[in-house]
Parts: sequence; C-alpha cells; structure tokens
Amino acid sequence: MTYRLAVSAFALAFASMSAFAHTEGGEVDVPAPPPAGEASEATAAANRAVAERLPLADQGDFTDASRGFLAAIEGDAILDEDGNTVWAIPQFDFLQGEAPATVNPSLWRQSALAAKHGLFEVKDGIWQVRGYDLSVMTVIRGETGWIIVDPLTVKETAAAALKLVNDTLGERPVTGVLYTHAHADHFGGARGVISEEEIEARNVPVLAPIGFTEAAVAENLIAGNLMQRRAVLMFGNTIPRSPEAVVGTGLGPGLPQGTTGLILPTEEIEGWGTVREIDGVTFEFMDAGGTEAPAEFMFYLPEFDALCTAEVATGTFHNVLTSRGAKVRDALKWSRVIDRALADYGDRSDVVFASHHWPSWGQENVESFLRNQRDTYRYVHDQTLRRANAGATMTEAAETIPEPAFSQEDFSTRGYYGTLNHNSKAVYQYYYGWWSGVPANYHALPDEEAAPRYIEAMGGLEAVLARGAEAYEEGDYRWAAELFNKAVFAEPDSQAAKDWLAATYEQMGFQAESGSWRSYFLTAAFELRNGLPDSGAPNLGNADFLAAVPTLDLFDALASRYNPEKLSREPFAVAFAFSDTGENIRVEVGHDVIVPRSVAEVGDTAATLNMTRADFNRLILREAGVPQLVGSGALVIEGEGAAAAAFLGALDQPDFWFPVVTP
Repeated sequence: MTYRLAVSAFALAFASMSAFAHTEGGEVDVPAPPPAGEASEATAAANRAVAERLPLADQGDFTDASRGFLAAIEGDAILDEDGNTVWAIPQFDFLQGEAPATVNPSLWRQSALAAKHGLFEVKDGIWQVRGYDLSVMTVIRGETGWIIVDPLTVKETAAAALKLVNDTLGERPVTGVLYTHAHADHFGGARGVISEEEIEARNVPVLAPIGFTEAAVAENLIAGNLMQRRAVLMFGNTIPRSPEAVVGTGLGPGLPQGTTGLILPTEEIEGWGTVREIDGVTFEFMDAGGTEAPAEFMFYLPEFDALCTAEVATGTFHNVLTSRGAKVRDALKWSRVIDRALADYGDRSDVVFASHHWPSWGQENVESFLRNQRDTYRYVHDQTLRRANAGATMTEAAETIPEPAFSQEDFSTRGYYGTLNHNSKAVYQYYYGWWSGVPANYHALPDEEAAPRYIEAMGGLEAVLARGAEAYEEGDYRWAAELFNKAVFAEPDSQAAKDWLAATYEQMGFQAESGSWRSYFLTAAFELRNGLPDSGAPNLGNADFLAAVPTLDLFDALASRYNPEKLSREPFAVAFAFSDTGENIRVEVGHDVIVPRSVAEVGDTAATLNMTRADFNRLILREAGVPQLVGSGALVIEGEGAAAAAFLGALDQPDFWFPVVTP
C-alpha cells in the first residue's frame, strides 16, 4: 500500500496560479467574502448527504433519553448569588424539527437528545439530573441520605440539581460524594451539595480514583491558562446558542458560567473490584486511570444490577486527545478496560449509565453498548498503527481510515465529541510523537515566519486571496482554510484575509458532526471578525478552587510562571511559613529555575514570609497586594524585603485573552 502522494495538493495549487482571475491592469480580482451565518450550497449538500446516509429517524435514543422523566427546574435560569445567569434553561429550545442547512443533521439529533433536561429515574433508587451542565449528576439512595456521583462543573448548577432532587423525591442529607475522574465538570460543583464542615462533622466519605488530586491540579492549574483559553473555542462560551452558532458540545449541552471549586477526596480508590460500602450501598470499583482521564474509576452496584461507566463509555466516540489540550490518552488501554468491564459485569447488568448522556436498559443492550464502545477505541488504535507501520504519516493515516460498519447504526460510537480523524492523529502521537517523520517538519519555521514567504512565493496577498476564494466557491474549504490562514499569518492586519478565513471556518463548522469541532471553527470565525472577547472564560482561577490545592502543588504551578529574565540578582532562597496550615515551603531561586520544597525548618534564607495560606491564595489571585497585607499585619517579612519582591516580581501573570487563531 502506498500512502505518499506523487504530487502534493500544495504543488497542484501553486501550478494553477495562472488560473486566477485578473483585471485588465494585471491586478488580481478578489471578490468580497460571503455574508456571515449562511450555509453555502456545498455545505447544504454535504449535510443532506449525511441525512440520507444515516438512520436519523430512529427513535430508540429519544425513548431512552426521555425515560423516567419526573420533573424539571422551573424558571428561566440558574443564577449565582449576585443574580448573574449561570445556566439559561431555554437556551437550546430551538432544537426542534429537522436540522437547518447550517447544522450537520447528525449533530442536530445528538444535541436535541442531550438538551433534554430534568430529573430522570434510572432505576428505583438511582436517578440522574441531566441537561443543566456539560455533565450529568447521578443520585443514589442510601439508607439515610443521598450519595452524589459527579456534582457537575459549578456549585450553582450542582445546588440547583440537588434542590430539584429534594423537592421531587423528599429532602435527605448528602451521605457520600463520588468523583468518577479528575475533570472539572465532575468535581467542580461539590460545594453546591456539601461543605468541608459537613464532611468533617458527619464523617461523609468523598471518594475519587487513585491519583485524582495530582491529576486535577496538573490539568486545571499547571496547564490551566492555555487549556482554558482553548476551551473557550472548544465549547463556544463566547458565541450564541443558535442554529448558526453553538448547538451543543456532543458530550452534553454546554459549560455553565459559575464557580468551579475543589473539595479534596477523603480517600482515593485503586484496584479492580475494590469494595466500599457507603450509607448501606455496596460499590465495586474498577480502576480506569489512563483511559479518558489520568485518574478515573467506574463502579458496579450489585444491589441494583447497575453499571456506571463514568466517562469511559458514553453516548459518543470520545477524545483520545482533546482540542482544548490534555495529555494524550491510551486508546488500546481504553479498549481493554471496557472489554474487562464487559467480561466481568456485562451479563450482570440490567442498566448502564455514565457521567454524560442517558442510560441503556436491558442486559442485551448493555452488552451491545459496551462491545461497540470497546471496538471504537480498538478500531482507531489498530487501523492507525496498521497504516503507520506501512509508512503512513500522521495525516495520511487519519485521512485513509474509513468509518467502521458499526458506527453506521450505533450512534453512541459516532464522532460527536472526538472524531475518527483527530483521534487517529492522537494514536499516532501517543506512539510516535508530534511530528510526521518528514525531516522538513522536524525543525519547521514558525507560522509567523513561514507565512509571509509562502505568500510571496505564491504571488502576493491578493493572488492568494483570489485562489482561496476560488477554492471556497468550489466547496474545497480545507484547502481554502490553508490559503487564508497563510494570508492571515502573513498579513494579520488584513481584514479581507480574516473575513475570508472566517467565512471558510464557518462552513467547516456548519458541516462538522462533532460539537467541539463546530464550536471551535465558529468561535474562531467570531474572533476573526470581531476581535478577542473579554468574557466567557472558565472560572477555575478562584478562591474555591485554590483553597483545596496542596501547597507544594501550588508552588509547582508558580514555578511554571517563573521568568528568569526578570531576575536581576544572584540566586537566593526565600521561604513561606504558613501559620494556618503549619507548612513551610523553601524556594530556591536560581538563574534558570525555581525549585520549591516542603521542609520542617526553613533554614538560611534571604527572606521568610510569614502569613496564612489563605492570604497567600488572595495574593496569588490578586485580591490583595503585598503592601496591603504588610500594612494589615497579615504578612510579616523577615530578612530582605527586596528578595521577596524579586521572587514575586519574577513570576509572569499571563493574559487570558491572547490570540489563538491569529498571530
């Protein structure tokens, strides 16, 4: 099998430069970009073809997504304590009838299913609150109270979900909390259902998978700024909910705009078949770390014949590598874990439910769901490696893998969130790294440096825009995006280049079956046309979250902000003595790195800062400055104040709204 093309698409396009339209004076005629918000005929045709190819009229998922409905939250919105909207209840009400030309009809169907909201009975003793957040909150009846599984993303939606449960089923205390994994939409709302004081006073277990704390901090704090910035594009936080913009993420309706916190677990569970009893309910845990998240577990409830697959198996093909950025995942291990759950629990389960989407009922359906989910990750893994081992590059492998037969019938395996194309690239990256193996790609020029040279070689900006417009009119949007992106990176002040690139991204978004692809393309189009927004960022940098971050982990996060160029003195050491936690952190400040260490005694330092950890959190969040804390007596500096200032002054405070789709 040969994967390398004899003549590249770029070479063909370069050779066809003579086909550009010219005016009599020799200037290239660049047409105006099309209006925003309209599907081209090529996009409408592509979406019609999807509708003709898939059994979209099948009502099985709609029956399951509506089954057991009991009640919904009344009112138009879930609000925060200041009256701001955290979640608008009717925001996806437009998802009715047939899909318009601006939405892939398969994604329209998935989004309509995920938008069904309310309290649903899974089985007597198990309920789910769905449709008010990206994730699903599961509630299990214990002997004396509610056991909460995955308390959503923010405390406001979690509190509203629990209120719906108590109002409908009768009020009970929370007697257990489970985080299935270390992504914020599964633990961030914990303070909406319970407080640390309640946990301690009533000895409430808070269980999470082994490695949870480390993974939660690494993904949401150390790598958080860029990840959150790209999450804005991935989830479409800054653009409307409409048939021309966001229709859902594919994994769930969307992200709420509230307060994400972190309550640390009282125990991290490891092993397969590990048993814990919580409020009279038996849980058999299955370690699934290294699949969808670095730290994750599933569990089986023998008293209910019910299997929870967390986010390992959901109603979509998931991400092996997300567009927001995360550690690449092991698709082979993912498949093996699902297979083991199928072997151990498939024939014992009457229902399978997850942390997203809706359950599947009946032992035969449970096994079919698990089998097809298993095969999805196995398929992308094996077919990528088969092609790679025959010489395919990352892109070549991804382009040549066809959809598996089962994805034509089982919608839970379709790419509503992850896709076959980018997951294949993730598998390649997992084994072979970030480059294709072609030497020119190993040390390629940055886009900002290469783009002007491409534009010059291709005849100048107007020539490139004209050729891109031709590609657009032909419905060749991927090639048009290549051309227009080069133009934007070469001439970032050219609004014509931005508008054409935005128009191209818009058509790519309108055709996308993946909700995250759609939102990424359409948010990029918005930013190209309107510039950077200043609202809609996820709220992980807050006191609720930082309060639970282990102190040494917090200093490791600060170390990733150390800018050696800002240090104007010889290496030294500073120490932080936190009176409320009894911790001492010694920080060696060098020419190139800073190294924090937890110590019993701070030793010889240039300066020691005596304060509470709570006040240090305020300092990091810029809720208080050094002069204010010193003036109030909350901060006492022993030794050189200049050394303390030098350390703190060498820490970058990165902007959040930096450009992603432009230079």
